[in-house]
Amino acid sequence: MAVVDRDSIRSLLSRWRDDAGATYRTWFLWEERLKNFRSIRRGLEVVIAEIGDGTFGNTYRGSSLETVVKSVAEQRQIFKGADHAFLWKPKLRIPDIYENPDNQKALGSFLDTCLCCDEADAVVRAIHHLDSRKIKGLGPAVANLLYFLHPTMVPPFNTAIVTGYNALTGARVKLGSWSHYLAMRNGILELNAAHRDLLSNDLGAIAGFLFDVGAERYPLPTGASDATSMSAWKEELERVRAETELAGRGAAVAEEADRTHGEIQSWLRDLGFALGFDVWIASNDRSRVVDGAPLSRGCRDKLPAEIECSPGADIIRLIDVLWISKHDERVVAAFEVEHTTSIYSGIVRLLDLALGAPGHAANGLFLVAPDKREADVRSQLLRPAFRAIGNLRVRFLPYSELESHREAICRFGQGMKPIEAIARSLD
Repeated sequence: MAVVDRDSIRSLLSRWRDDAGATYRTWFLWEERLKNFRSIRRGLEVVIAEIGDGTFGNTYRGSSLETVVKSVAEQRQIFKGADHAFLWKPKLRIPDIYENPDNQKALGSFLDTCLCCDEADAVVRAIHHLDSRKIKGLGPAVANLLYFLHPTMVPPFNTAIVTGYNALTGARVKLGSWSHYLAMRNGILELNAAHRDLLSNDLGAIAGFLFDVGAERYPLPTGASDATSMSAWKEELERVRAETELAGRGAAVAEEADRTHGEIQSWLRDLGFALGFDVWIASNDRSRVVDGAPLSRGCRDKLPAEIECSPGADIIRLIDVLWISKHDERVVAAFEVEHTTSIYSGIVRLLDLALGAPGHAANGLFLVAPDKREADVRSQLLRPAFRAIGNLRVRFLPYSELESHREAICRFGQGMKPIEAIARSLD
């Protein structure tokens, strides 16, 4: 199938995995990436429910769909611009899911089917059924939503991925066609199976590779059987390798963001200890090292039994920091640190705690972020998708207040009053 021979593909994949600036290290291995799967799924459940009961409306801006798509688009590199396909184009009147109620219901039914099924054949059948309706402007970009429902079945989709796939295989996949997308999906599955040891069951890995190839980060050989061409290609690969440090600046920025995120978690951990609480650190951050020690040093290994048995336990475990009373095992405060990641995802995790484990953190839900993100936090809470948060008191805790007062709180503070005093109401 591939125009580029197997050995050359493996050589490319090996270099790609080692490249600090490639999507494998900056996005696929990014610990925050996995947190978005549950929140996007929850967001799609809201979209489906609103379409079903007729409250979705007829605009994209401010809708529950915009909330979900924006969360996807905020993923690093590979999903940048994912929202473009869903933006309303008034001159073309596409995508035709805002003004046409039947098409809107068809989208809701499609998403509901894909949300509930667990077999690839069922997802493909749902795609064929949606395609048969010929809804103007509603093409394979929807696959970017499906990827977060079924990452082992559905690869992401954008121009760079298509370009990379065509260059690697000699195919002529076109944008905007579901049939072309499904043909590309089959080819991607074959490529993934052939090089599984360098990739993953999660199709985000191979999609990231194709994205980088399509973005011309990695040159392809111009003639697999031509010795001169192969030699020139290897020289070009070496040149790309020499530029890795420059190209990896984005990765350095990402690592700095992760470091800052972990640093804020450590501040909140130490404050919790000082104020007399047990502390839980997000399960996927426990081994992260800050100041030479794991973030989970001195923290609980298990959540309170009542939460462990709650419906949202899996996502509650991902909340960045929890303070837990030593007396009655109640969560008294929950903190989501949103340094550069989606505010939306953090709100969803706090909601899972507040609604899935009633009585826990009822007055102690905090979004912790740089001061400049306060407006973004407020705007997110105004979205229709978060109507359920209306009766919950979520507060904004800016970095500057934490930095200025944390040492004094550690020395002189008791209970929740000190942290409540420096947080800002979002009412």
